[in-house]
Amino acid sequence: MIQSTKAFASQADLEEKKVTFSQISEHAWAYTAEGDPNTGIVIGDDAVLVADTQATPAMAADVIRRIREVTDKPIRYVVLTHYHAVRVLGASAYAPQQIIASQDTYDLIVERGEADKASEIGRFPRLFQNVETVPPGMTWPTMTFTGKMTLWLGKLEVQLLQLGRGHTKGDTVVWLPGEKTLLSGDLVEFDATPYAGDAYFKDWPQTLDNIAALQPRALVPGRGAALTTPEAVAKGLAGTREFIADVYTSVSEGAKAGKDLNTVYKDTYAKLKPKYGHWVIFDHCMPFDVTRCYDEATKYPDPRVWTAERDVEMWKTLEG
Repeated sequence: MIQSTKAFASQADLEEKKVTFSQISEHAWAYTAEGDPNTGIVIGDDAVLVADTQATPAMAADVIRRIREVTDKPIRYVVLTHYHAVRVLGASAYAPQQIIASQDTYDLIVERGEADKASEIGRFPRLFQNVETVPPGMTWPTMTFTGKMTLWLGKLEVQLLQLGRGHTKGDTVVWLPGEKTLLSGDLVEFDATPYAGDAYFKDWPQTLDNIAALQPRALVPGRGAALTTPEAVAKGLAGTREFIADVYTSVSEGAKAGKDLNTVYKDTYAKLKPKYGHWVIFDHCMPFDVTRCYDEATKYPDPRVWTAERDVEMWKTLEG
């Protein structure tokens, strides 16, 4: 635990969440856990694809167990929608033929993977159950792409698409064009606060519009319940877009007025709490989100690397 300052909101979050494993279209399944990180699964004719792995191999074992209840096809592909440790460190459990990510995600792992891993585990211990099962080092993609990649699982077409920056520079979605189903990673959340500590606030709304243009009928968000109707998908996209826009409007106005980060944080928290305070991990995300947004609105177009030390310093400044 952190000494001499208020602990991260998430360090006190110890409550186990109930897992749901549900089919959302002919070939797609959602592994969701009441606002904890989701995993999306595609079961093709001859193989299985998993998007986002859970945070540790021990946690991934539960995903594999549920997959095995519905198919014995090999898990051939793991897709990393982005580089965050909570999404990728379970990859080894699947023993896939290929771990696929965008080249931008690969570059971020090179640049900041080790720092991010230490930072995330320190922030939110419950999400890294049995962290000792994570093999040493980073989770490295074995294959990368830029823009678009198409996989065929037998006759099932699966597209990996970069539709723009948002949650990170490297965001990838998994799209099943034949059944209009999307696995969004953390570009879309539902009744859960978007973590935007590594985000591009100015780009994110357009990226969400690019997702909407695909007209998904079903969507597995990064956190929150699976969205299984076009209306629910639209609601998920709108909620995420509004949150990002509300943070950016408040923070950029404060920065323009010459207010310091602490003041801007308090103002923004007070403005957003009534509308979003009931969303999962609101108190955890807001210091990181406002800090990154303030950076973007002032002098850092690209996200700075979060280290365990920087986490503590930021938390002390805003919440201490």
